[in-house]
Amino acid sequence: MLIPDLITSNGPLLVVVAALAALVVAALFTHGVLRVLLIAQAVYWAMSYVARPVILLIVRPEPRFGDNIADPRLADIGYDVGIEAALRPVAFGLTVYALIVLGFVLWTRRRPRPGRAPLAGDPDLIGTLWVLYVLGTFARLLSVASGAAGQAGDVQSASPVLSLLTMPAILGAVGLIVFARPPRQSGTIAVLGVLMAGELWWTTATESKTPILGAALAVAVRFALTGWTRAKVLGIGAVSVTGIAGFDWLQSLKTSPYLRAEAAAVDGAYPEGVRPFLSLLRRFDLLEAATDAYYVGPDSWLSPGEVLGHLARSMVPAQLLAEEKLHAGTAWASEVRGASVDMSQVSVSLAEGNISEGYVIGGLPGVVVGVAFTAIVLVGWARSLYAHHLVPVLFGIALIEVPVVFERGMLGSAETLGKYLQVVILAWLVRLAVGYWRRAHGPPGPSGELDRDLPTGPAAEPVGASVGSEGRQ
Repeated sequence: MLIPDLITSNGPLLVVVAALAALVVAALFTHGVLRVLLIAQAVYWAMSYVARPVILLIVRPEPRFGDNIADPRLADIGYDVGIEAALRPVAFGLTVYALIVLGFVLWTRRRPRPGRAPLAGDPDLIGTLWVLYVLGTFARLLSVASGAAGQAGDVQSASPVLSLLTMPAILGAVGLIVFARPPRQSGTIAVLGVLMAGELWWTTATESKTPILGAALAVAVRFALTGWTRAKVLGIGAVSVTGIAGFDWLQSLKTSPYLRAEAAAVDGAYPEGVRPFLSLLRRFDLLEAATDAYYVGPDSWLSPGEVLGHLARSMVPAQLLAEEKLHAGTAWASEVRGASVDMSQVSVSLAEGNISEGYVIGGLPGVVVGVAFTAIVLVGWARSLYAHHLVPVLFGIALIEVPVVFERGMLGSAETLGKYLQVVILAWLVRLAVGYWRRAHGPPGPSGELDRDLPTGPAAEPVGASVGSEGRQ
């Protein structure tokens, strides 16, 4: 059966495709960072909710150990029936989300476009980001040398302190990719090359797609701020493809011949044209979360009061709480997936997804709340990068790296933001030190590449220039 026939014969899958297409259309009607984020969302969700179902419907693979694409729960009830049932809440949620986004985009078209990012090239911010990157990179090297780097899905790090100390490197790398403005193009290429190579290495060390995909998204956000050209469009495509290919190649170097043979045997069940993409598809696992939600049913997990309590506690440092905070990914694995899969011998943190989380908490109304929360975070994220002050900009930088608006729900998003709150406080202290040192010793930095996504319309009243990342006039 041809792919178009597969999609049209599966009602929820067809609605999902239409909703994602509507997201892309909404992105084309907006501008700046929001356009990039909407397209990234559409691509991310298409990998989970379109590409994986289509592969399963075409190949209909037999479930086997080591293959998380062929879900035994879907195979047991038939891929046609199972995928259609699992995608019903997803189709509803993406439709609501697309309508929210379209409404917001149409509303903003009548408002002034955002100007250049005020802190782009700001010497205080750039100095702060370099200090954070160097400190975090030392922590990364130490964690790899001590075997404490961890892997994607780990419940807890072998060294929580080292894990926390590596997080400034994320802020530094992503922030420099977005905001660094070297005076010469050769300097820009060198800076981006070094930072991208570092994130590719960290992706391999942690066996997680997040660092390299976050770096690729950061490049796209940078281009959204400085202006798009054909060369930049080709460049972001090349960065994404190179990062994914490099990740797979470096991972193969770390794998023993026996494990490579096992992986080849698993991949052999799929058509040859699909095999190069299997390692990538396995990392987009929201279809599994949707299957979890289908099996456990609506209104079956936490009460609204419990959700509000966990959201509030997520923003408080764990050291100040009398009881342990909820870890959303771990709780989802043991309590939600554990209802349909034996997880008694497995300890892992899973991506729950905004739609699946909302469905098991409050049914379809919960889905509406979940996607509305994601929309609010997305809009706040896009606007934070245009802020005049350090703290919102740093949170915007952090969200580029961590995929909360792509694969996490309300609980996971709040948990991630709570973790980065501590790092942002550290970054603010570093910013104070950098600002003091520059005032005492450093001359003003040179101007680099200007942001060209400027607002159209009549010239604004002249105002005092912003000096430093605190926006003093």
